[in-house]
Amino acid sequence: MRTLSRLGATGAALATLALPATAAHATPGGPGVTAKIIARTTVGDQDYILREITIPPGQGTGWHYHDGTLYGFVKQGTLSHFGSDCASDGVYPKGSSLTEPSGADHVHIGVNRGTTDIVLDVLYVLPHGAPFAQDAPNPGCDFE
Repeated sequence: MRTLSRLGATGAALATLALPATAAHATPGGPGVTAKIIARTTVGDQDYILREITIPPGQGTGWHYHDGTLYGFVKQGTLSHFGSDCASDGVYPKGSSLTEPSGADHVHIGVNRGTTDIVLDVLYVLPHGAPFAQDAPNPGCDFE
């Protein structure tokens, strides 16, 4: 994980292309995990999609990976992030940013271990037509 300093500018640029927000479920989220599309556009063979994701206390994203790179910003709460080795690869409080690399070799989960909702703004940079996430089996971690 590494921080991203230009997420705000990128998000602002995408916001100028905003379509009406539509509800969508996080994939593969736990109960109450929701997401809405704020903006989307396609440039060449890449989709750029800005979503707001809400994760209630005690819930998580489910194990997954992405076909493209994601850039996230924590607007509220604290995100606990774990890799497929079951080790924490970061704890991201409000105001933090993170990057999730692409590929099946980067299986991960985001979990809300706090008492308030986590709200994330996430910019997906995906191959055109790719899903937001690909489900992955739990690699054997027992902290969910």
